[in-house]
Amino acid sequence: MEDDACKGSGGEGIIGTWLRKHRLFYLGATRHPFILNIRDGAVDFPSFKRWLGQDYIFVRAFVPFVAALLLKAWRDSDDQSDIEVILGGMAALNDEIAWFKKEALKWDIQLSSIVPQKANQDYCRFLESLLHPDVEYTVAITAFWVIEAVYQESFAHCLEEGSGTPPELRDTCERWGNDDFGKYCCSLRKIADRQLEKASDDVRVKAEGTLLYVLEHEVAFWNMSHGEA
Repeated sequence: MEDDACKGSGGEGIIGTWLRKHRLFYLGATRHPFILNIRDGAVDFPSFKRWLGQDYIFVRAFVPFVAALLLKAWRDSDDQSDIEVILGGMAALNDEIAWFKKEALKWDIQLSSIVPQKANQDYCRFLESLLHPDVEYTVAITAFWVIEAVYQESFAHCLEEGSGTPPELRDTCERWGNDDFGKYCCSLRKIADRQLEKASDDVRVKAEGTLLYVLEHEVAFWNMSHGEA
C-alpha cells in the first residue's frame, strides 16, 4: 500500500504514524465498495456515471484550492522546489478537466446539467475553508497529499494483477492509478512530512484533524457515487 511505498530510508514519518493510527479510516476511503466493485467487474455503470459528473464539479472547485496552496508555499515554504511540485499538479488539472469532458461525451453525460449532490457540496465547502490565508501551509499541503493519495491508491487497486476491472473503465483507473501519479503522491507526502516535522504541536493537531476530515469527505463522496447517499 502507498503508506509502505513512500516511507523511504528516514522512517515512516508523522504521516506514516497517522496512517497506522487511523488505518481503518484510510482503508474505508481507499477500499470503498464503489472501488471494489470496479475492481471486481461488478460496478453499476449508472453509479460510475454519477461519480464522473460529480467529480467533474469537484475538480473545478479543486483548482482554486491548489492555487491558494501555491501562494502558501511561496509565502511559507523553506524549500522552493515545493512550488515546482505543486505547480506540476496544478498544470495536470487542465488535462484532467479536458479528460472529464471527453469521458462525459463517451458516456452521454451533460455536464452543464449536473447538480452537485450534498456530499459534493459539503466537500467543496471544506475545500473553500482551506483557502483562507490563516490556514497554515502545513495543514493545506497535508490535505492536498491525502486527497491525491486516496485516488491513487483506490484506482491503483483496480489495476492490480487478477482484477476484473471492465475494459471501459481501465482508462479511468490508469489516470490515477499509474506509477507516475504514485511517485507524485510520494513527493507530496515528503513535503507534508517535512513541514510536519518542524510544525508546532497545535499545527500538527490541525493537520491530523484535516487528514481525518478529508477521509470522511472521501468516503461520503464514494457513498454518494455508490448510491448510498
